[in-house]
Amino acid sequence: MTQSGLSKKRMASLLKANVVRLLGGVALSAVAFTSPSHAENLFDALAAAYQSNPALLAQRAGLRATDEQVPQALSGWRPSLSATGSYGTVETDSVSSVAIPGFGGKQNFDPMTGTVALSQNLFTGGRTLYGARRAEASVEAGRENLRNVEQSTLLSAVTAYMDVVRDIAVVDLRRKNVEVLRRQLEASQDRFRVGEITRTDVAQSEARLSLSDTNLIAAEAALIASRAAYERVVGQTPGTLEPAPPLPALPQSEAQAMQLAISANPALEAARHSERAAGHAVTVAKGGLLPTVSLDASYEHSEEPSSTTARSTTTRVLGTITIPLYQSGSQYSAIREAKHLESQSRLQVADTLRQVEEAVRNAWEQLRATRSAIVSNRQQVRANEIALDGVRQEAQVGSRTTLDVLDAEQELLDSQVSLVTAERDEYVAGYGLLSAVGQLGARDLGLSVDYYDPVENYEDVKHQWVGWGTNDE
Repeated sequence: MTQSGLSKKRMASLLKANVVRLLGGVALSAVAFTSPSHAENLFDALAAAYQSNPALLAQRAGLRATDEQVPQALSGWRPSLSATGSYGTVETDSVSSVAIPGFGGKQNFDPMTGTVALSQNLFTGGRTLYGARRAEASVEAGRENLRNVEQSTLLSAVTAYMDVVRDIAVVDLRRKNVEVLRRQLEASQDRFRVGEITRTDVAQSEARLSLSDTNLIAAEAALIASRAAYERVVGQTPGTLEPAPPLPALPQSEAQAMQLAISANPALEAARHSERAAGHAVTVAKGGLLPTVSLDASYEHSEEPSSTTARSTTTRVLGTITIPLYQSGSQYSAIREAKHLESQSRLQVADTLRQVEEAVRNAWEQLRATRSAIVSNRQQVRANEIALDGVRQEAQVGSRTTLDVLDAEQELLDSQVSLVTAERDEYVAGYGLLSAVGQLGARDLGLSVDYYDPVENYEDVKHQWVGWGTNDE
């Protein structure tokens, strides 16, 4: 192929890359155009996620359902009242074997009966008492699970926010790099025309520009994906995001972080409450082997209950004791099952503790590593800026090639992208450490929102005797 043919092929390749990059830029601009125009800061995003994230709202609804276990358990202390009634027509046709006046033959009567019965448990083998304690422990576990989901949601919001900030910076860096390489290609073509450099130098500039176009398109795609993740977590498309504020106060040492996590990590606290609930469940199961005592009262009034009675009234007050002797082995199996579940819960506490310790160590080391990376990358950026300036000056006097300049520009760009990424990683690692120690709640961060109070619904339903309305209807 001739040199002219090669040139046309390269120009066609460059034109295609520029068209693709232009389309990607148009799509990115469309996303930005549909986004809110106002500036947002990190705490705005966290507040929006706290108020609207569906996973967090679903966990709150699940906790409200768990609250209902307490009044259900406490209902064992409360009386049960029932009323029954019957009305109908009865016709009898009988033949008496003895001639008694008034007996035999057809008889019709319309019986009507009404009964009101009251039953009150006096002793249930401890099942009501420990059933209520198990329900309360389950509610405590549910609250800690809610706190865990809240922290996970806020950490996801921080991550999504910093991903968008990072990707915007990377797109800006790569777009500037494309402009620099385009000007350099034009300069190389001018120098080639006057015979200062060879066709090889021009080809190297064309190839590097084409690669830069491809990297810019990839960066724009990553930004679009980050915006989508932000919208999923926060509930709105990102507008103009402000730089992240300084990190909140963090533990000063790994030992301090570990101590805080062991005492306040919500996942660990939830496991501990679940273990207590399982222990109460064993006692409830054992109560099935004990006697039960109840007081039963009823009042029955009947009109024309039989052909020989016009009206009757019956009042009963009975004390009943039930002693289980043998229940086909089912209750003993239920006790064994409850003991195994208690053992499982105990082991889950140990497993969760190990997971928390691992998470704290990983978060601490990640934070330490990213801070070291930031220092290193800043030094690399400064050194590469100096090196690029020197290589450009040396290239002007002929002591450096075009490829040397292109390599120096690429090294500077890589170090700048690495610095932006390291700064994002440090921020996410800092908030990840707060999450690991259990200090990433909305109250811990001081968000300007109406805090959800899980105790409010619990107090509303704990002693509620009637009604099926809920607070979220």
